[in-house]
Amino acid sequence: MARRFTLDYLKTESGSGMILALAAAVAIVLANSPWSGRYFAFISYPIRLQIGGFAETMAVLDWVKEGLMAVFFLVVGMEIKFEALRGDLSSPRRLALPVLGALGGMVVPAAIYLLMNAGPGGEPRGWPIPVATDIAFALAVLAVAAPRMPSALRVFLMTLAIADDLGAVALIAVLFTDTLRAAALAGAGVTLALVAVMGWWKRAPLLFYAVGFALVWGFTLESGVSPAVAGIACAFTVPIGARRNRPEGVLKFFMDSLHPYVAYAILPLFAFCAAGFSLAGLSGREIAGPMALGVALGLLIGKPLGVLGFTALALGLRAGRRPTGVTWLELAGAGVLCGVGFTMSLFLSALAFEAGPPIAQTETRLGVIAGSLAAAVAGFLMLRWAQAQRTARGEDVRES
Repeated sequence: MARRFTLDYLKTESGSGMILALAAAVAIVLANSPWSGRYFAFISYPIRLQIGGFAETMAVLDWVKEGLMAVFFLVVGMEIKFEALRGDLSSPRRLALPVLGALGGMVVPAAIYLLMNAGPGGEPRGWPIPVATDIAFALAVLAVAAPRMPSALRVFLMTLAIADDLGAVALIAVLFTDTLRAAALAGAGVTLALVAVMGWWKRAPLLFYAVGFALVWGFTLESGVSPAVAGIACAFTVPIGARRNRPEGVLKFFMDSLHPYVAYAILPLFAFCAAGFSLAGLSGREIAGPMALGVALGLLIGKPLGVLGFTALALGLRAGRRPTGVTWLELAGAGVLCGVGFTMSLFLSALAFEAGPPIAQTETRLGVIAGSLAAAVAGFLMLRWAQAQRTARGEDVRES
């Protein structure tokens, strides 16, 4: 069952990556066209939500970032839990290699960004931006570049990206919580505990889980903590076992139900709202400024260096096992694809410079787009080369 879930997951992620790229491209074109005013008016349009005592007014971009993206992190959390209990993450030796690779893929890009921004004009607080990997975009490039690669390579990339996402959420919780409201935080904790206890109720209506998730999200938003943390926390309370009303299990049901909406609607909408930036008034010095270069080089160079360096170290220390049938060139190609930060990096950029000058977000978005695009192209070429070598050797690896 775990293998079937993994293959279905990969197909959905690969397909949505193309839509993500299109949404981002449309946003950039609109932001630099005669319709730029309408585009920016749309993403900044205020919407008020009031339910009982809860009332919040935010711009469209903020509702997508703080609201809909919480659903994305809920699905990511459920995927992490599923893989940890029944998938590839349940094997310590298989888990060690991608997790250590993810750690390297966070440390080295952050170091490169900090190095680039240590001098005058730099913004060191943007260092978390290049640590993330966009799993949908990366898997889409892998599927197009090397459709006949061993499934172990796809699973390795997916597992590494999931571990990467978990690390990014931890950074969000630690770095981007400025003010804590104790009452709201306590409300989130109590509601989360009730949802966890409800997991023991065999006949719990699924609507109760949905209401619980919504309450935890609302309390978390009011508490000052990023709702991304609420999504991950709620995911870990969902029971994985079968229920009378859901023989396949509540966790699997929620994953199967929410994942297509996240992949084909929420992430493209976020990309459309967050990727648009105007180049009007930008000088060459700003385009090649330390923030843009730090993000771009962190993604394009830091990611593969960190992933491959820590992977080689883990293999040298025998702390992990190389994926079956996968060559070093193929691992290198996957490591380069980890530099496709895109939606996750855009999300971190919005958090890092939420209260900063507009030019900071423009420069970092430029770095995210440039670095992710360059990593996608470089990874594509490396994997095409690797597949050509397999063909020359007479190997024909097909997905089963």
